[in-house]
This record gives sequence, structure tokens and C-alpha cells, in this order.
Amino acid sequence: MKIEYDFLVIGSGVAGLSYALKVADKGRVLILSKTSLEENNSRYAQGGIAAVTYAPDTFEKHINDTLICGDGYCNRDVVEMVVREGPDRIRELIEMGVEFDKNIEGKYDLAREGGHSEHRILHHKDSTGLSVVDTLLTRVKAHPNIETRERAFAIDLITQHHLGKLVKRSHPDTECYGAYILNLNTREVDTVFARITVIASGGLGSMYLTSTNPVVSTGDGVALAYRAKGVIENMEFVQFHPTSLYNPGEKPSFLITEAIRGFGGILRDSSGRAFMDKYDRRGSLAPRDITARAIDNEMKISGEDHVWLDCTHLDPDKLVDNFPNITRKCKSIGIDIRKDMIPVVPAAHYQCGGIKVDKNGESSINNLYAIGEVSSTGLHGANRLASNSLIEAIVFAHRAAHDSLRKIKKILIKKGVPEWNYAGTSLTEEMVLITQSFKEMQQIMSVYVGIFRSDLRLERALRRLEIIYFETENLYKRSILSRKLCELRNMINVAYLIIKMAQNLHESRGLHYTITYPGKKRSSEF
Repeated sequence: MKIEYDFLVIGSGVAGLSYALKVADKGRVLILSKTSLEENNSRYAQGGIAAVTYAPDTFEKHINDTLICGDGYCNRDVVEMVVREGPDRIRELIEMGVEFDKNIEGKYDLAREGGHSEHRILHHKDSTGLSVVDTLLTRVKAHPNIETRERAFAIDLITQHHLGKLVKRSHPDTECYGAYILNLNTREVDTVFARITVIASGGLGSMYLTSTNPVVSTGDGVALAYRAKGVIENMEFVQFHPTSLYNPGEKPSFLITEAIRGFGGILRDSSGRAFMDKYDRRGSLAPRDITARAIDNEMKISGEDHVWLDCTHLDPDKLVDNFPNITRKCKSIGIDIRKDMIPVVPAAHYQCGGIKVDKNGESSINNLYAIGEVSSTGLHGANRLASNSLIEAIVFAHRAAHDSLRKIKKILIKKGVPEWNYAGTSLTEEMVLITQSFKEMQQIMSVYVGIFRSDLRLERALRRLEIIYFETENLYKRSILSRKLCELRNMINVAYLIIKMAQNLHESRGLHYTITYPGKKRSSEF
């Protein structure tokens, strides 16, 4: 079936929902979610939104903190733009009904997290992302021009390639006309045309054995753009959150927000000694790349499976009031955070690279935008500063919407694109072919392409991944599609990009730490 819209939004997190609301008065919008609208990375963002709100904080301080954390890879113009435009976008969220916590004086209760020189994190308890998503979803569901589809999977973007024309990554005139969408209930594939297509599909954490991301985070958006010959960059910079709750067997791993360290929590080793001061002068508030590597090193020294986060010296009533979700979660497994230290371990958390976009969120493919975690804007560089992700999402959603509305009247719906061809395919009889490859891929990425890397590990990872790639592509070509098969195919594409870009970066920088090249040299793009 062929369907036409003005705007197609792939993903239902803060970026996608914000964009949809800003363009919906000017055209028909379709928002896709491969599970439910509520299931997305944004809702798991505990910490908050970083923005300059009160003195003594300044734009210059926030800009400088971001640049230092990004370890020389940030685009300064983009950093300045996001930091300066952020407060206006936050005011819009507040006007829509998002409630950020205030202190007894009626001012916003700003938290501080690793890498920040000032208290600047606006938050709603320890469930900020959930609060923002719920507010946006309420408005999305009420808007007459916005249609939503759940259990809808974007298989491939539609470009000139589907009209029989050659498309190359170096061509500046590639255009996006929409996407082929798999209905996961019926297994039928719709051809969805759109004047503007927006990828806002989130991250890739499920590629690793331990991740704070929901299981839906399988790198789909990057794979879509890569196969369509879009430019992808900086994929080697995968951020591991230093502190997820150590609770073996739980997936995803429960996040222990960095704000709890900003509140005064201290990281301790298996003997109870605070250890972060020997790695960084900022101690437990060092940036995430440094902290994650320090914890990993301490675990290797001790042979233990985790380190400890100690909050027992803090005001117990204020601790529980500020972190109710963490309190409840820990209590459910027998930990009273007022009296007991919390066992924590690093977990895959955020992709800092992705689909390369300009300052309006448009990719190298015309009429294709990428916003949120799936994009590489230049803000994060080699390592994301804590709580800069949500501010990036709403700033770029606003700019992408404004740019889309400026150009949409000149864009025509493309005709003549063929519908999806299922000829010669059949249902996969052995799901073990998919599930086993998925496990192998996770093992490869976790063991060889994790917090610490080397040339030898990356070379071995690539050889093993190539076997899974050829097996999966063969299965894909002869199968009626399913979510699991499409996700596996996407994750293999993205794993390849991470490994190849890591191989091309002959230095240690930010989140990419290789024991082969401890020095710093240059950036990478692929």
C-alpha cells in the first residue's frame, strides 16, 4: 500500500515528538514507533536537562565545560548555538506543562553532574525524561494533524536508488522520498512517501551485553541512513555510563543517575576506599569517559564484578526525596541507599556519533533530517557532557522544524517508486539463526569494542562480524521480514561502522581508548 504524508517521523522520543508538534499545524505528520509510543530512550533519562539558568553560571562556562568534555572534537559554533538557544526551548517545555523541581525559595533546584563547573541541571526528581515525554505525548495525541503508528518498523529509506539511478555517498544531490515500513502485526510492507523524513530513532545500547538503554535501542536510524548512502561520523565514540546498578540478569541495566554523585555520592573500591582522586582532580565528578575507565580498571585490579557508590553519609530524607525511583529500585533488591552502599558497574549508554547533520539537523541526503541521539551534530565531540542530550534534542528539533517549513512547499511527492517485493521469500523456520547471531554480535562488541580497545581486538572483532554479516544478509534476502531479523541486520551494519571508525582513529580520544595508541592525533569520518 502506498501512503503520502508531508512529514514522516521515525521515532517517538523527545526529539521526534518535539519536531512533530512544531510542524503539525502546516501539514500531515506520521510518527512511527516499532513498539509503543511510550517506549523510547528519552523516558529513561533520569538526570535532567543542562542549561544556564541563574548566576554565577554563564553561557561561557557551559560552553567551556562542553568543549573540555568533548576532548577536542566538538564543533564550537554548534556548542555555542545549543547553549545559547537552550533556555528558550526549555521555556517552551515549561509553557507546555513540564514541571521542573523547585527549592523552598521557589527557584529551580539545579543539580550538578560530572564535568559541570556549576549547578545547571533542571530536573523532575530522578525521572526527568519520563516527565518531558509524557507532556509531549499528551499534546501529540490531541493534535488532529498527527497520526501515530505503533509496531511499525522502518526497513529502508526511499531514494533515487529505487528509481534505478546510481546513488553514492559522495553525491550531493541524493534525495529522500520516504521509507518502506513493515507492519509488525501483519508482516506487510507499506510504501510511505513524505516530503520531509526525520530520523529520531535513538541509540544503539542493545548492541552490548550490558546497557542502560531499552531493548529497542538497536541502531536502526544510523543503519537506515548508511544504507541510503548518507554520511556517518564518529561512531567509535560510544559512551558507557559509569554507574548502572549491578544486578546480574536484569536487562536493561537500571541507571543510577550521575546526579546522585553531584548530590554528594562517592565512588569506593571493594575495600571501601574512595578511588577517583587518583584518576582525576574532580574525583567522583569527573566526566563519564574518565570515570568509566577508572571503574573498569578498579574492577580488573580487585577481580570484583562491581564497585560501590556510597550515599550513606548524606541527609537521608533529602536523598530519598530527590531520588525516589532509585530508592524504590534499590529497595526492591534489598538495598537501603540511606544505610547501604550501591553496587555499580559501567554500561553502554549513549552514541556520540551518528548521522552527520548541519546546524538545522539536515543530513547529507536532501530532505532527510536526523535529530536526537541518532545524529552527529558536533555538540558532543568525543564524549558527551552529562545532561546535554535532551537540550540538544529540543534545540535541533526546533531548528529542523523551522528549516523544514521553509522548504517544504518546494518539495514534490515522488512518483514511480516500486512497492516492496516479497517474491521468493518465506517465513524463517529457525529463529535460532537470528538469536544466536545476536548473542555472538553482542559478545564481539562487549569483549573487543568496549571501554578499552586495541588494534588486535578490533581486527578480531571485524573478522568475526564479517561471518555474521554474510549469514544474516543471506537470511534477509530469502525471508519474510520480522522485527528481530531487521534489528539484527541494522546492528551488524552499525557494529561495522563502530569498528572501522575505531580502526581509522590511531589515537586515544574521549570515549575511544586504545592501548595501542595512548596519544592524541586526529578525527575520523567514514
